[in-house]
Amino acid sequence: MSWAYDRLEGMKLPDFHVPAPQKLQRRHIAIVTETFAPDVNGVANTLGHLCHGLLSAGHTVTLVRPVPTGDVSRIFDAGEHADSFQEIRVRGVPLPRYRELQIGWPSATLLRTSWAQSRPDQVYVATQGPLGWSAQRAARKLAIPVCAGFHTNFQTYSRYYGLGFMQRFITLYLRLFHNRAALTLVPTQRMQEHLLSLGIPQTAVWSRGVDCGQFSPELRDPALRQAWGVEEEDLAVLYVGRLAAEKNLRQVSATFDRLLAIHPRARLVLVGDGPLKAGLAQRYPDYLFCGMQTGTRLAQHYASGDLLLFPSKTDTFGNVVIEAMASGLPVVAYDDGAAAEHIDDGVSGLTVPLDDDEAFTRAALRLADRPSLRSRMGKAARREALSLSWSRLVEQFLVLIPNAPPEVAEDAARQSYPPL
Repeated sequence: MSWAYDRLEGMKLPDFHVPAPQKLQRRHIAIVTETFAPDVNGVANTLGHLCHGLLSAGHTVTLVRPVPTGDVSRIFDAGEHADSFQEIRVRGVPLPRYRELQIGWPSATLLRTSWAQSRPDQVYVATQGPLGWSAQRAARKLAIPVCAGFHTNFQTYSRYYGLGFMQRFITLYLRLFHNRAALTLVPTQRMQEHLLSLGIPQTAVWSRGVDCGQFSPELRDPALRQAWGVEEEDLAVLYVGRLAAEKNLRQVSATFDRLLAIHPRARLVLVGDGPLKAGLAQRYPDYLFCGMQTGTRLAQHYASGDLLLFPSKTDTFGNVVIEAMASGLPVVAYDDGAAAEHIDDGVSGLTVPLDDDEAFTRAALRLADRPSLRSRMGKAARREALSLSWSRLVEQFLVLIPNAPPEVAEDAARQSYPPL
């Protein structure tokens, strides 16, 4: 795809400036997504913060989503802003080989009817399934500007679920989907460059925030560490995330095996759930599986660890990284996503090249051997996280989402791109 990288030479990607909050007009934003609370994942977390931020700023939000499943106690609560929040729920079917998530049923007629009666100023389509496609169709019929989000590397995930033969088709679909929107929001500049290489040029960077009140070093819990079998002078190595093939958990095991040979009292604490849990538990009975954690309990798990391994090479961002940083936890990660954007290598954590697994292990061993270095990096990580407020990012979102009519997207969609 050298044609795309040639275009990047000397090209300045968009630089957006956020105005003061009082200059932002009150708007009605429709958010279309196939994952939301009570789902527990980075996309649902991001959209939950976005909805709360928009409502708190006085905007109206219409959420379009499949009928929720799971723990109803975690359903989104608009609180005092309930009058400004409404949901349109559509049918959904479980995503093959990822049954915790649903594919929303195409609902163009329903959305066109609803939006004709209560017209949004903008539509933000966060996921690229049939529901998102039909939402784009409905919005275009009503001449409502549409912005898309690129939250998940579906074309990359396909390799881990026996669907690698479909990767080219999925990429072509994503190109078509995103070029029908006036703009696609991506979480990092590196992802912006990647989408350009796929033939998706109309993009802007919208990063992610973290609640530094919820995630804090002050939540370190000696009782929790004792429950893990870890004394204060011992080492608790954390992994937080889905226990699934695309998360590169083999690297966690390989790294911890090396670390355990030097620090035999260390414990590997895995926070999360997923299809690999049973196999991992059988193969590694000494690993500590804490299951899915949310809210204060999740924050306590972060703060009670000593370092976090983030081995994923497929995440578009990785909210786990900045949650750990807010908790004062040094992170070892590949130089991609949130780690590339927010970790100052050697200062607030350690990052290594995507193709250097040995360097990942060496970085973890370096932190394991040096408690004072972990402490310094954890404090620097916390300082960086304090700058990532959700209120600022909600303001930026309102600036970025387009007011242009759908004809802008139609012009982009008509462009021809070289084959992948």
